[in-house]
Amino acid sequence: MPDTRTSPRSYLARGPRVALRHFTYEDAEEFTARARESRELHRPWLFPPDTHEAYAVYARALIEGHDREAFLVCEHAAGGAVAGFININNIVRGGFLNGALGYGAFAHAAGRGLMSEGLGLVLRYAFGPLGLHRLEANIQPGNAASLALVRRAGFRLEGFSPAMIHIDGAWRDHERWAITADMVTPDTATGTTG
Repeated sequence: MPDTRTSPRSYLARGPRVALRHFTYEDAEEFTARARESRELHRPWLFPPDTHEAYAVYARALIEGHDREAFLVCEHAAGGAVAGFININNIVRGGFLNGALGYGAFAHAAGRGLMSEGLGLVLRYAFGPLGLHRLEANIQPGNAASLALVRRAGFRLEGFSPAMIHIDGAWRDHERWAITADMVTPDTATGTTG
């Protein structure tokens, strides 16, 4: 029986090396294994679920939540294996049309440009079918990889917020980065840097 999670019909957007699809409950095994393999890469910035129980709670919020869209970045050359994830959280409609990004690469895919391509696909999807106008990314100042990702995608630095988000037992400072639909170029939408 074919795996419907990785059939070409299940992808929302495709690029040269990656494609986007929504999370499913059946992704628990692969996602949690990748999260456990990636602890050293993620800490102290990110704490994705690394047990089936934690994944079930996380996935339910992403799959059933009405104020978010969540995507797995899947690598074509690896048969659709999950390379990372990008979530648009706290989507506000009306006059704002805004969402807040959360994302992470898994260790086996880090530094290979897969997340840049995936983010480009998310930008096209967010500013196209989702009809959003603005996306924000709040990033701890020491998270060099995350800062580099949004810079490559064309986000602009909008400010600094001390003690903004509670992470790993403490309130952490964050830089606020954003991009609007009018800022996306063909290069940023494909994850290339020109």
